Amino acid sequence: MPVLKIKTKETGMKTLKRLLKYASPLHHYLPEYIIYTIIGIVFGLVNFSMLIPLLDVLFDKVKPDVLTRPEFTFSVQYFINLFKYHFNSYIVLHNDKFGALVFVGAFIAICTTVANVGRYMSARVIVRLRMVLLEKVRNDMYNKVTEQSLSFYHNRKKGEILTIFSSDVQEIESNVVNAIQVFLRDPFIIVAYFAALFYLSAKLTFFTILFFPVSGFLLSYISKKLKQKGFFSMALFGETIAISEESISGVRVIQSFSAVKFMQRKFAAVNGHFIKVSKSIYNQREMASPISEIFGVIIVVILVIFGGSIVLAGDTVLTSAAFITYLVFYSQILQPAKNISTAITSLQKGLVSSERIFGLLDAEVNIQEKPDAVAVKGFEKDINYNNVTFAFEKDPYKPVLKNVQLQVKKGEMIALVGRSGAGKSTMADILPRFYDVDKGAVTIDGTDVKDIKLDDLRDLMGIVSQEAILFNDTVLNNIAFGQTNVDREAVIQAAKIANAHEFIEGLEKGYDTSIGDRGMKLSGGQRQRLTIARAVFKNPPIMILDEATSALDTESEKLVQESLDKLMQNRTTIVIAHRLSTIQHANKIVVMEKGEIVETGTHDELMAVEGIYRKLVEMQEFK
Repeated sequence: MPVLKIKTKETGMKTLKRLLKYASPLHHYLPEYIIYTIIGIVFGLVNFSMLIPLLDVLFDKVKPDVLTRPEFTFSVQYFINLFKYHFNSYIVLHNDKFGALVFVGAFIAICTTVANVGRYMSARVIVRLRMVLLEKVRNDMYNKVTEQSLSFYHNRKKGEILTIFSSDVQEIESNVVNAIQVFLRDPFIIVAYFAALFYLSAKLTFFTILFFPVSGFLLSYISKKLKQKGFFSMALFGETIAISEESISGVRVIQSFSAVKFMQRKFAAVNGHFIKVSKSIYNQREMASPISEIFGVIIVVILVIFGGSIVLAGDTVLTSAAFITYLVFYSQILQPAKNISTAITSLQKGLVSSERIFGLLDAEVNIQEKPDAVAVKGFEKDINYNNVTFAFEKDPYKPVLKNVQLQVKKGEMIALVGRSGAGKSTMADILPRFYDVDKGAVTIDGTDVKDIKLDDLRDLMGIVSQEAILFNDTVLNNIAFGQTNVDREAVIQAAKIANAHEFIEGLEKGYDTSIGDRGMKLSGGQRQRLTIARAVFKNPPIMILDEATSALDTESEKLVQESLDKLMQNRTTIVIAHRLSTIQHANKIVVMEKGEIVETGTHDELMAVEGIYRKLVEMQEFK
């Protein structure tokens, strides 16, 4: 199965841009986020700038130079001069150094508060963006998989799809969105603090910039390696989910065939491979942070030596207090730089998941409704299979149906019989367009099913299959599945027709009882009668019964068959029969063999012929 190839041709920035469209329009977030971020950065910057006057007071190095209140101009210099005016007023005019110290401390506290409020508000904006993006992605994915034809699921494992729904979406949240937050915030921080560093000492700042390309090259190399392994890692994780899901669903078979150890070894092999690849990915990803930190510390050490030599030489601009502040400013650049390097490597892992998600979203929906499809609200005349040929995608050279010609008149009960693999279920599946035929046409009242609106087409039909598919909900909601504002009396009436009312009344909460995952709180016969009640409640003119009693015991089969007999009254019915005794009263029995119709007639007509049908009946009678 080509399940491990769910990916798009889009990579890198194209994938990121496409992902960001799910958070559109971005003007709902970006201006607000940028404003809050700038507030946080500016007040954080001012906060650390207070170190210079604070240290000057403590080291008795104050040199008052502004004693006149400056005139207002909207500039950085005005605010610097305004601070110096108030600061010097405490020291010179009031001769109060302690007051100046309190003034600086209060100013730091206010700036810290405003900076953190700005950071908090910017984080709230990102949370909003994150939730909107994830909500839209999940909705699109769910819409896509529920609209897909059955052929889509033939070529993919359920575990792979579930992995994309869970782990890949989680990777977007934990890696891509976090990386976006870092890229929108931390470059501003670095630019702002570098501007302050240039203001304090341009010579020292130019010297430090020389070291950044080396760490950038190493991080780029790590990122490329991560992306190469990312697809393989997520594919292997999908395999572990697939095996887990199969094992949980088939635990009875596993244990009955004494295959517990076999499945454990199979899972351990896949899981071990996944862990090995994941370990390599995590090791490489974690390497980015130490590399950034090592280079940061090395640069700080060099700064201390180089900058210290400038201070010791008696530089008039870079004083001791200014140099200490410079080092504090530079230390504030290290964490954002480290965040960016980590975000780059994490982003690669997140983009792998994004590409897998878009691979699922880009999968073509084979069953499409035509723009000019006609509305059909009833069934009046007949169903016709006109020279129908069909083959599955995985094996197009082995048709399941070959030039099938069949008419089903309104009100008739048509039984399809034959050996396994004869094409019976496929005949039923192409009528509601779970698949589309390759050649020929299926028509209802002369209209090709491909030309009918999908919902209208499927509203004409009720399906009861061999597997009783129910949902983890109440009995009421399962019978009235897909309906809102349900008429409770209509549900009860449908249950009575399906011979289900009596056992439902005996449940703990009656029709409001939750039946558990796949209806596991009920017996097989009870589950099947609920599916029949669901079909009765829908009240369609056409019924498709796909071996609805073949998996039941004799007692349950009798009750279900009685329900089916009531269900088929006054309806056009296509029955796929396993137990031939249940279809002897059919208007027409169609015998299929290797995708072709080989015999047609009533039970008596076919029994009079020495053919396949008679052999099948005799085999069952012998049993």
